[in-house]
Order: sequence, then C-alpha cells, then structure tokens
Amino acid sequence: MTGSDLRWLQRFDNFQRALSELEQQGLIQDFEFTDELAWNLLKDYLTHQGIASIVGSRDATRLAFQNELIADGETWMAMIRSRNQSSHTDNLDQAQAIAHDVIARFHPAFCALREQFAALADSSP
Repeated sequence: MTGSDLRWLQRFDNFQRALSELEQQGLIQDFEFTDELAWNLLKDYLTHQGIASIVGSRDATRLAFQNELIADGETWMAMIRSRNQSSHTDNLDQAQAIAHDVIARFHPAFCALREQFAALADSSP
C-alpha cells in the first residue's frame, strides 16, 4: 500500500474519533439539561406539598429521597457530582466516566422519576 492508499483510512479513523467525541459531548450536554429539569421538578413538587426553603439540587434531592419521590438517593447525589464535573469534560477520562454513568445509572433513574411523576399526575385531581 502506498501513502495515498492509507490516507483515506487515516481520515476515516479521525472522522470516527471526532464523531465519537461529538456523541459523547451531546450525551453529556443532554444529561446536564435533563438533570436541571429533574431537580427543579422535585423542588417544585416539594414546594407544592408545603416544603419550603429548598436551596439547590442537593436540598431537593435529599428531601425527595426523604419523601420517597426517588428510590436511590446515592445515584441522585452522584448525578449532582457528575453535573458539577461535566464542565471539565475536556478531560477525556472524566468525560468517558460521566458518559458511562449517564447510560448505566442516570438514565434509569430519570426513567424511574418519570414513572413516579406520571403516577402522581394520574392521581392528581
């Protein structure tokens, strides 16, 4: 093989790497957005239930766990840590770890939250 024969393979490798990074960055950005909506949903619902003075995602998460709105408090606290770290996703290892957690842990927790609030919405007058 000549150098020109390998050029397209090198270009393809570069393309795949860039696409993978783009997908990972998109996943992390969507996680940040969804996490923000989730903890604000928890805060708004708890406020509606008469629980006042909720300051930030940690308070909302703790109170949601105490009030059985979420089942796995540790996963939700890990979300907060990951969201805070996600602004430093130029660190490839850190970005990969966050992306893995989004898929393996956080997405199922978001789905459970959706189910919990769908049931609450159905039973709401």
